[in-house]
Amino acid sequence: MLGALIGDMVGAPYEFDRGRKTKEFPLFIKYSQFTDDSVMSIAVAEALLSCGRDADDETIQKACIDRMQKWGRAYPDAGYGARFIDWIFTDDPKPYSSWGNGSAMRVSAAGWLYDSLERTRHVAGLTASVSHDHPEGIKGAQATAEAIWLARHHYSKEEIKERIVSDFGYDLSRTCDEIRPYYHHVESCQETVPEAITAFLEGNDFEDVIRTAVSLGGDCDTLTCIAGSIAEAYYGIPQEIKDEAKRRLPEEMLEVLARMGE
Repeated sequence: MLGALIGDMVGAPYEFDRGRKTKEFPLFIKYSQFTDDSVMSIAVAEALLSCGRDADDETIQKACIDRMQKWGRAYPDAGYGARFIDWIFTDDPKPYSSWGNGSAMRVSAAGWLYDSLERTRHVAGLTASVSHDHPEGIKGAQATAEAIWLARHHYSKEEIKERIVSDFGYDLSRTCDEIRPYYHHVESCQETVPEAITAFLEGNDFEDVIRTAVSLGGDCDTLTCIAGSIAEAYYGIPQEIKDEAKRRLPEEMLEVLARMGE
């Protein structure tokens, strides 16, 4: 799941359409720092690790709430949306029918931890449901986790594309060149997850996927977080990129990554 955090860090300086919609940029700069995408990815990973692979739904949901509030309160200025920051600090958090892309950016651990695709999709939905329980929020998380699972089980890109279209109905027919001129900052799953998957499908290696995702613009820390999470499962991550990313993370995050095998 380190690929998700790398995507977040590399995309963060160009969020809110601050980039030039190009693949030519320094991969890491001074402002390449983790945001809420990384914090919540770590939170969900810790929650799922704490439960074990066969935990029931209620146990998983309670663990997700607990760890998401714990990590969110530890990093309150990471860039959360207004409704989610309220959710983090409330005493009795409830889902609020969100279709925001937060459910997809935090789900990567679910794509790695389970043997079956059915279990992967189910747990991905649970991680979304504690806050982003709108059908599009659930769908975005499940599609992302499914793409990761398929990639790490050596499905081809064409097979991954066909499964995501069949299972979730996303339009993956557009190229990045067709998306790029009109794409803008939007925070919904339905206008982030398909674009992130398309960037993965067009990329030639891990770094190229990251650069392609950033070049689309928009909410590109989250978009690139999602694309990077899939790209890692498909390509792996070059060691020098891993090393640079880990230098930018606090020890407590590195500990969770180590438990994930990163």
